[in-house]
Amino acid sequence: MALILIIDDDNQFREMLREMLERAGYEVVEAPDGKEGIKLYREKATDLIITDLIMPKKEGIETIMELRRDFPDVKIIAISGGGRLDSGQYLSMAKSLGARHTFAKPVEREELLQAVEELLK
Repeated sequence: MALILIIDDDNQFREMLREMLERAGYEVVEAPDGKEGIKLYREKATDLIITDLIMPKKEGIETIMELRRDFPDVKIIAISGGGRLDSGQYLSMAKSLGARHTFAKPVEREELLQAVEELLK
């Protein structure tokens, strides 16, 4: 069973993602920000990371940069609802830094599950 790390400061969104992924047969661990997410990943590497981009403590862009620097083969999906910039700009930046797929919130369930399945092949 593949293990997925969800990093998102929105408790409701994180819980919704966790339930969706568990129903699809994946094991899930969660972190409320990039700092905690990186700590969890260092303790036990997961098969995939799904991270929000706008978060307190350590945002998603910084998280992606650190993870890709230290773990070049890490598989990351970035999700954003926007912030000071529109979500497209953040997602484009995440893609250029190594996120394999990017999605704007709200995320379409089938599209996300398809991306997860593709990356875990």
